[in-house]
Amino acid sequence: MKRGILLLFVGLLTLSLGAQEKTAKIEFKNETIDYGEIEKGSDGVRVFEFTNKGDAPLVISDVKSSCGCTIPKKPEEPIMPGKTGEIQVKYDTNRVGPIRKAITVISNADTPTKVLKIKGTVKSEGAK
Repeated sequence: MKRGILLLFVGLLTLSLGAQEKTAKIEFKNETIDYGEIEKGSDGVRVFEFTNKGDAPLVISDVKSSCGCTIPKKPEEPIMPGKTGEIQVKYDTNRVGPIRKAITVISNADTPTKVLKIKGTVKSEGAK
């Protein structure tokens, strides 16, 4: 009887460990976007492209910016294994000066927290 219970326990443990092996894996095409030099008031929207390289659906639960001047937008639906998705970032280009911001992505991936960066410079109108 004890041997039967032991075998049942080992079998369930093995089954549960096998189920945990499936995981999402987020891989970004680029982890930094360089705006370069852009004019004040120009289009501040850029896109971080990524692929789910894992074998489980990728769910992005939150995307946060280090500043209110940068607004990130995450995908609402899970990204299936092998599929691509994007995180859109909109920087307020009415703020003249250097851009150095971080965007934190939180997901169910094997690396649950990923930090993306944007950089560049917003020039004032007419500046050379």
